Amino acid sequence: MALQGVLLDIDGTLVLSNDAHAQTWVEAFADYGYEIQFEQVRPMIGMGGDKIISQLVPGLTKESEDGQAIDKRRKELVLNQYAAQMPPAEGGRELVLKMQEEGLRLVVASSASSEELGTLLKAAQVDDLLEEATTSSDADSSKPDPDIVQAALKQGEFQPDQVVMVGDTPYDIESAGKAGVKVIAVRSGGFSDEQLAGAIAIYDDPADLLAHYDQSPLKKGLFSMDS
Repeated sequence: MALQGVLLDIDGTLVLSNDAHAQTWVEAFADYGYEIQFEQVRPMIGMGGDKIISQLVPGLTKESEDGQAIDKRRKELVLNQYAAQMPPAEGGRELVLKMQEEGLRLVVASSASSEELGTLLKAAQVDDLLEEATTSSDADSSKPDPDIVQAALKQGEFQPDQVVMVGDTPYDIESAGKAGVKVIAVRSGGFSDEQLAGAIAIYDDPADLLAHYDQSPLKKGLFSMDS
């Protein structure tokens, strides 16, 4: 079946934000008396914030008073301090343009809030190109649960075998897999090939994927669920 669309992760995929996100968690937790090391939270980036909070501090939830305060502080740090320091991934804008030129419909599938997503798209230099998106408000459960991917499929009116997802974390691969969607992974999120082993193809970054576009699963006619 020819590829009809692409579901796009943003953090770590089109913008190099994963280290910054980890640091905002460290600082937000510290502001409320919790000592969390960067090395503890960095491997969790790509999960939803609710899961990060409960894994880092057993018994603490995003709905608790401290959990709500920590998540609010983290968001403030992202929007007001760290977003300006997040560089776009090499080749990200060019890859988006290429996929659009190829006639693919692009839908963002992100666990970020709507407010954060706008800032991230701007940092990725694709805010003028990507209009269709699902965010944390469109899902009951965050990555690695499949809700975000399923919401993106619904928005695009896609069947799972009509699309592929481009992402950077094991949580993208797990969430997409649960929704029946295969993933092209990029290493720009900082995860190893072993951690990304469930992807159907792995590239260094969007520029590398673009350079090998005609041989990649993105090329219409080359994609199938047996890829």
